[in-house]
Amino acid sequence: MTSVDQLHNFLDIATQAVLEAGAVLKTHQGKIKTIQEKGRPGDLVTEVDKKSEDALLSVLKRHLPDHAILAEESGQHKGKDSDYLWAIDPLDGTTNYAHGYPAYCVSAGLLVEGKPVLGVIYDPSLDELYRAAQGLGATCNYQPIQVSTTASLQQSLLVTGFAYDRRETSDNNYAEFCYLTHLTQGVRRGGSAALDLVSVAMGRLDGYWERGIKPWDVAAGTIIVEEAGGRISAYDGSPLDLQSGRILATNGLLHDSLSQTLSQTPPLESWAN
Repeated sequence: MTSVDQLHNFLDIATQAVLEAGAVLKTHQGKIKTIQEKGRPGDLVTEVDKKSEDALLSVLKRHLPDHAILAEESGQHKGKDSDYLWAIDPLDGTTNYAHGYPAYCVSAGLLVEGKPVLGVIYDPSLDELYRAAQGLGATCNYQPIQVSTTASLQQSLLVTGFAYDRRETSDNNYAEFCYLTHLTQGVRRGGSAALDLVSVAMGRLDGYWERGIKPWDVAAGTIIVEEAGGRISAYDGSPLDLQSGRILATNGLLHDSLSQTLSQTPPLESWAN
């Protein structure tokens, strides 16, 4: 059992880590020297991702040497206490960053026995720092935040994303994107899962779904949404499995209707009939 005092301590350490990593992103904005693809087209990595990750790892390992870490670029770092695992993303929105599009962030989430209990996300472009821990609420720049009160899909503004394997599989979220665009006030594609989640937590957006995500993409954002009053689950409403690659996040009021709509989305090829 993690105490309140421990959570506050972990929050402060994670805050220091993401702010130092965010400073790296600010320093190198517009000065990228190398951009590579990690395997699939569009799955980019730059030298800045690695420098930002080094900053995150340095702080976490210095203050919490016994904790395990799952890092996007360098993988698993074992710790003596396997109950604590940090899932970190040094640059969520690398494609945006590489193009100079200001929608990217640093994310650090703490899992205790596999469940998200704490998250800190920093958006350098807007200078917004999001923090949350189980039972402690959610904040942006230390001010409390909460999800929206939108209660119908027709009045909602949603956000989603597309996996890097979208060119290779028919399970690519295109049908859901188009279908929900017809049923709502709009569907956005931000390019950063962590920022999509905090936008739901802030009430700027009412719901988010995506497939093809990794634990480091959403570990921090899930607890921020929940502590802001929202709901997190699998597509079908069952408990979220971070290894499944699928997530549904809403203000809570829209959750059942969005879940049901996702299950009823007709395939694209049927729309011409």
